Amino acid sequence: MIFTLFRALTLAAVVFGGITAVHAGEFNETLSIGDAAPAWKDLPGTDGQNHGLADVSADKLVAVVFTCNSCPVAVGYEDRLIEFAQRRAEQVTVVAINVNKIPEDSLEKMQQRAEERMFPFSYLFDASQQIAKDYGAQNTPEVILLDRDRKVVYMGALDDSIDATKVEKKYLDAAVDAVLAGNAPETSETLPQGCRIRFEGASRRRKK
Repeated sequence: MIFTLFRALTLAAVVFGGITAVHAGEFNETLSIGDAAPAWKDLPGTDGQNHGLADVSADKLVAVVFTCNSCPVAVGYEDRLIEFAQRRAEQVTVVAINVNKIPEDSLEKMQQRAEERMFPFSYLFDASQQIAKDYGAQNTPEVILLDRDRKVVYMGALDDSIDATKVEKKYLDAAVDAVLAGNAPETSETLPQGCRIRFEGASRRRKK
């Protein structure tokens, strides 16, 4: 009863007051902070190449961002994601992944979007949707930050407001700074806010 009330209040805070920081493991049903990152391989990208996690430089952190073309919230975050990828290029590799299978989110449409916006990061498509399930992703946009050992160190929202003019806390930036300094992020999980990923088939279950 107490937990249900707490969760209801937390969700209300997200709807009416922005994104609320919580303890790790509160919202992701599949991954916990400190888990080894699920690997992907041979996912087609908008650059015409196939990509895998093993292809990313081991010297950099990895920001895995589940996003898409069709979600207005994800589109609204594109400028911030582009700016982050450019500013943090020496420290973090950004990998955007789309798993939606509606026409607006086809690989062809992704290629058009990537060219139009000149994305400075890989934009990959997983028709199986398995990688989003493996990461416990539910929304677009949703980010999972991996350290150099490819362990999960942060997951959730990029920042604390959908409205870029009202951002006060940059969660992803703060997490990167903490990890690079050899510390755990003060805020390791937040509730991502955006469109639901359009999953097909069975629902996801938490790992045991």
